[in-house]
Order: sequence, then structure tokens, then C-alpha cells
Amino acid sequence: MASDNLIEIKNLNFSYDTRAILKGIDMTMRRGQVVAIMGGSGSGKTTLLRLIGGALQPSSGYAKFAGQVIHQLNRDALFKLRRKMGMLFQFGALFTDLSVFDNVAFQMREHTNLPEAMIRDLVLMKLHAVGLRGAHHLMPNELSGGMARRVALARSIALDPMLIMYDEPFTGLDPISLSVIGNLIRRLTDALGMTSIVVTHDVQESLKIVDYVYFIADGVIAAEGTPQQVRDSIAPFVHQFVHGEEDGPVPFHYPARQYRKDLNLEETVV
Repeated sequence: MASDNLIEIKNLNFSYDTRAILKGIDMTMRRGQVVAIMGGSGSGKTTLLRLIGGALQPSSGYAKFAGQVIHQLNRDALFKLRRKMGMLFQFGALFTDLSVFDNVAFQMREHTNLPEAMIRDLVLMKLHAVGLRGAHHLMPNELSGGMARRVALARSIALDPMLIMYDEPFTGLDPISLSVIGNLIRRLTDALGMTSIVVTHDVQESLKIVDYVYFIADGVIAAEGTPQQVRDSIAPFVHQFVHGEEDGPVPFHYPARQYRKDLNLEETVV
């Protein structure tokens, strides 16, 4: 019987040269869940997505997708696996010289042998799901930021993936567009029975739609729990992050020498 866990991450470590980014990460993500990954800038959230997608290889440990250890796959097997994944980049990353329709159709034309008439129907269905069927003829430069993000979402579900990874999907959106994208992520996850991983700094919007939250700090899982557990947490790191407080375990300043030394003010007083 297949496991309910679509993603299993065990003792995952990753470094850029000698700089450790992830230090023994353990996570599980079930089918049908929306999981948020939060943490400060540079904490390794996007790196984790790249490891799940096979763009990077871990120093040790592993990430499994649908029972397969991702970094052990050969090139062909990895590309086959990636067809079961979708990715929504921070600013949509639409092909600027293709229309909305052709952006969504791109993967279908590249990775299937479907007739064009069927592709047309499927593209319109995906666009209808994000409320933009009437915009199929527009070019990316004719879209607002929120519309572009929704087109990118339609493109990411073009092949009915088992997993969609969202890298900062709420960045730069007005409150209405932000709410629309959040609700779409929740509805599409439920309707398609897939798993969604949302990397985000937007705590309040995320807690409305996710099932589980992981906080990463200093390369490790600093806290985890359901949205209610996160809201109720008295752990200093979680409280600081959820409430956006300046004072707390996460420092404002990157480690550096004493300020006086950098300004050459260390003079001997006679």
C-alpha cells in the first residue's frame, strides 16, 4: 500500500563550499496537504525546494518524492519525476513572447502527444480554474502582477502534478490579489488531491490556508506545528517571527566585527 507521505526528508544536509545552509532537516508532507516553510531571509527555504526538485544534491541525508530518493535518480528518471511536480516562481516567470494561452499550453505541447483540440480545451479549463479564461489572448506585459501570478499557477497545474512548490507566491501583491492567490492554492490543492509547499514570509495569510508549518532557523527546524499551534506558541523564535518583532532570537545585524574597529576608531587614549 502506498504511503500517505508524498515527501519524506531525512537528516538532509547541504552546504555551499564550507558554508552550511541546511543541517539535518527532517520533514514529512502528506498527500493533499498545504505545508508552509518559513524562516528568515537566507535560512535555506528556497535551497530546500531546489533539493526536492533535484536541482541540487545534498551533502548527506536525502529527500524522497513518491518513495524515490531524488538525488539517486539518473537524468532521465529525474526528468520523468519532475513532470509530476509544478513550480510557481516568485514573480511568475512567464514566457514574455508567448500569450497567456501559449504559456499554459507549453508543457502540454512539450511533454505530451495530445491533439491540439484537446490541448485547447485543457488550457481553457486550467485558466477557468484561476478565473482568467477570458484573458487567454493577452500577452504577459498586459497583465497585472496578480493576474500574472494566476497565469503562472494555471501553467504549473497544466500536467496535473502531484506536487506544486510555491516560492514566495504572495510577494508584491495587493491585499485582494494576495487573498485570491492564497484561496486558489488551498482550493486547487483540495480539488486535485496534490501536495503544496509554500515558501513564504507572509505569516498571517499563510496560516489561513495551510495544514502545517515548518520554521527554519540556522539551518535546522526551529519549530513546527499546525496553524493554531503556531499562533499559540510561546517559543521566542516563533513569537518573534509571527508578530514581526525586531527584538528576539533572530538578530537584525549579520555577524561582524565591532563597529568601532570597522570605522577605525580603536585609538589609544592618552
